[in-house]
Amino acid sequence: MDISYILNELGEDRSQYFNAVVPPIIQTSNFAFNSFADLRSAYRDEMSTYVYSRGINPTVDILRRKLAALDGAEDALVFNSGASAIYCAVMANVRSGDHIVSVQRPYIWAARLFDNVLPRFGVLTTYVDGTLVENIEKALRPETRIIYLESPNTLTYELQDLAAVAELARARGILTIIDNSYCTPLYQKPHALGIDLSLQSATKYIGGHSDTLAGVLTGPKALLKKIFDEQLLNTGSHIPPFDAWLLLRGLRTLPMRLERVSQTTRQVVKYLKQHPKIERVLYPFDEDFPQRELARQQMNGAGGLLTILLKADSHAQIERFTFALHCFLVAVSWGGHESLILPQAGGMDPADFDPAVERHRLARLYIGLEDADYLIRDLEQALEVL
Repeated sequence: MDISYILNELGEDRSQYFNAVVPPIIQTSNFAFNSFADLRSAYRDEMSTYVYSRGINPTVDILRRKLAALDGAEDALVFNSGASAIYCAVMANVRSGDHIVSVQRPYIWAARLFDNVLPRFGVLTTYVDGTLVENIEKALRPETRIIYLESPNTLTYELQDLAAVAELARARGILTIIDNSYCTPLYQKPHALGIDLSLQSATKYIGGHSDTLAGVLTGPKALLKKIFDEQLLNTGSHIPPFDAWLLLRGLRTLPMRLERVSQTTRQVVKYLKQHPKIERVLYPFDEDFPQRELARQQMNGAGGLLTILLKADSHAQIERFTFALHCFLVAVSWGGHESLILPQAGGMDPADFDPAVERHRLARLYIGLEDADYLIRDLEQALEVL
């Protein structure tokens, strides 16, 4: 299916809303019925009709169709955050006594689900270095129900061989879930590699304007129906129609925004690699990245996230460098128009900083839609302060 068709036409029936070019926001909580038969049918399957906007809504439906098509999936669910998508996808597929294998250091709210919530219900998680499939295989138990992946992750960008992990999981009847937020469906298609469920934070590149929160989950219709019935409806994790409309707006420009961000990022990486105050640059498509070949094999692009290892001896140096920047905001998340920086030292007590620990000297950069020269000049003057 052509991406231009998906982004501009799929799911949009303009004759149903006065031939408006932009789909309307169906801002209603409730939907009326014309017969008892229709009402009974809706009660039996709330995912297939409009009952109450905590479940399915017409504006959300247009978005669902587009997101499923982008991922090459049967269906999609849209949540009020990426954390909700993770929670519902996992909780609907485990029960007491089950076991999960997860990659090391997943997104913080995935880790807190695994470490703080699931153990209360007798579900345990084993963390492994997912760069080697053998590590995942060794961690499997008879009670393992989920292999949880994040490829690449969003700080040091370790990848997993998705096709190999999917083959391993299928042979044992284990569900695979991936956080695909780094790549979006434009730069990586996990379902084509055999992964069962693919999720992403739509807050980031899909929204693209830093003005809405959302999470997306795509996969087989039957699996998503189970998640919808057991978790989404019960947790109130639905996305409101206005936020769905904002995501539809963001989708229109997604390819060109990603292309622009990727092009600028490559220029920034080239500059930073030669700077004497930068010890190392981490970026999946860089020629020195340890898993570069795997990245090029299963990804079509690498977007705007990169991480630098600063040559710094103190917490104060990193703080001075960070706030000397004028064009990079100190903030979490990514995927909007604005460039960002998030140093690991920023979340630490200065007394705990140890320059011998490389992770303490890492700073993640997100490259936004600004001109490359504009950002490079800013980095140059801030590195002089460092």
